[in-house]
Amino acid sequence: MCRREGISVCGREKCALKRRPFVPGAHGPTSRTRPTSYGLQLREKQKAKRIYGVTERQFRRYFDDAAKKRGDTGEFLVRTLETRLDNVVYRLGFAKTRSQARQIVGHGHITVQGKKVDIPSFQVRSGEVIGVRTNSVDSPYFKTMRENLGKSDVPGWLKLEASEMKGTVLSLPQDQDLTQPFEPKLIVEFYSR
Repeated sequence: MCRREGISVCGREKCALKRRPFVPGAHGPTSRTRPTSYGLQLREKQKAKRIYGVTERQFRRYFDDAAKKRGDTGEFLVRTLETRLDNVVYRLGFAKTRSQARQIVGHGHITVQGKKVDIPSFQVRSGEVIGVRTNSVDSPYFKTMRENLGKSDVPGWLKLEASEMKGTVLSLPQDQDLTQPFEPKLIVEFYSR
């Protein structure tokens, strides 16, 4: 998937894109396809879906909800994707990749406002506190993660308290926080055709 999209979607150190920085297929690096406008829009949608690890049905629902709001649909779509619980866990540095964050949430290691939440698509709101359950803090994974927790780069809309293994959503992400390796405008055009 990383090679198809041209960016590291998986986030791993040994990404396939680093070994072979060209699209997959029989023709390899010599392939010279010229994408249509529809093809460019489709690639941007697929890239966004794969970065956040959502299904087509979830992504379409997020787009429909963003389209109902008054304002920039692309901005609302990215904001919805960024405020998913698995993405917030990844942004806080509790996981190395989004898929790992999704697994941590699914296994019930994360709390929101002191209550266990095991739904990765849970939408966090401003002012909520996301933390690691007290039973899980002593696990070997979180012990090693605690050492590296302060080194991660946390966005401005989140506040990390590394010693207590929790973070707070200060506000919803704004324009400067919504920089992504895909173009939301092309996604809006894809669904608006």
